[in-house]
Amino acid sequence: MKNQKKRSVHRRSFFKTITAGGIGAILIPESVKAASSPIKLENEKPKTNIEDAKKYPRNKHSMPGKYPAKVVKVDHDKCVIDDELQADAAYEMLEKGMLELTGSKNLNKAWIQFVGPNDIIGLKVNPVAGKTLTTSHEVVKAVILQLENAGIPRKNILIWDRREFQLHETGYTRENYPGIKIIGTEQKDEEGSFYAKDGKLYGEKMIDKDWYYWADVNGEYDEYTLPYMVNEGKYSYYSKIATQMVDKIINIPILKNAGSSVTLCMKNIAYGVVSNTSRLHKNLWAETTAEVCAFPPVRDKVVLNIVDGLKGCFNGGPGANPQFFTNYKTMLLGTDAVAVDRVGYDIVVKKRIDEGLQTEESEKGRNFLKMAAALELGEAETEKINLNIIELS
Repeated sequence: MKNQKKRSVHRRSFFKTITAGGIGAILIPESVKAASSPIKLENEKPKTNIEDAKKYPRNKHSMPGKYPAKVVKVDHDKCVIDDELQADAAYEMLEKGMLELTGSKNLNKAWIQFVGPNDIIGLKVNPVAGKTLTTSHEVVKAVILQLENAGIPRKNILIWDRREFQLHETGYTRENYPGIKIIGTEQKDEEGSFYAKDGKLYGEKMIDKDWYYWADVNGEYDEYTLPYMVNEGKYSYYSKIATQMVDKIINIPILKNAGSSVTLCMKNIAYGVVSNTSRLHKNLWAETTAEVCAFPPVRDKVVLNIVDGLKGCFNGGPGANPQFFTNYKTMLLGTDAVAVDRVGYDIVVKKRIDEGLQTEESEKGRNFLKMAAALELGEAETEKINLNIIELS
């Protein structure tokens, strides 16, 4: 898919930045400056190019993957002790979960169902909320160790997210992960500049203009904001990390809320893999979460989802608000990102109800799941999900 249209837009400041764990995390727009267009009806959604995604044939790895509608939930009452995450427990939870998901009796063979020694594997983590609520190193290091034991060389593993500097600030560094590439779409150099010597954003060199999510909403940014969005206009381009640099993606989000909804597997990928996203929050949050995942760079490469639920949050997400942190003491595994998200959604909503933040489940909060199911990305109905629960202590 090539975008040959030339565009010229003016930059305007339109959203707040907040600091989470010392990181400037751009999360929620104040408003979106729409491009000139006919007045839309109140409930009419901006158009997108989702029909383009449907034209690409699926392959054996395409969502919902090898085990559709199957989710494994592993609970461990000692995975957090005195508010410290326990590496041994995280490893055991992952091991038991992988064996249950695959039906294998051998852990190495379980992993080889999804990846091989010649694959370049991208671990998609979530550092957006800062040090206090990032994808835990205990879980990520357990994944890496088990991949290595299954014959995957460290040089074939990379850890990635949208903003490389957020990865560094949350401990994803060469020192902590020797031999593993740490990379993000939006980058700074050693002097802290987003711009290379040729005057172009480093992030611009990391987006693939052959692959894009188009939506009839215009993004316009000031000079401070633009480096965090990479480009303006109506196109959100996929990162070269997903389109060119990796063969398989293992998705490792955190169990946390986003208002009365959740930011788990699909949100972690959708808003982490494309540029120019702030324009999409206001009117297309659910659509973007589902539809970005329907294009081949995501749909055909995410082979496994592992939700880090050792520690999470039930309010204030996707940012970090310590008063709403909770130790869920769980891990969710599955190839079906929609089914995994539905199980995680039910967990978070129950906690929110127990805490008096809402009285009942909000159907609007799972609109993205319904949309994803309609796109044949996975199963969104609880009664149709095969949930396997393992309890460890």
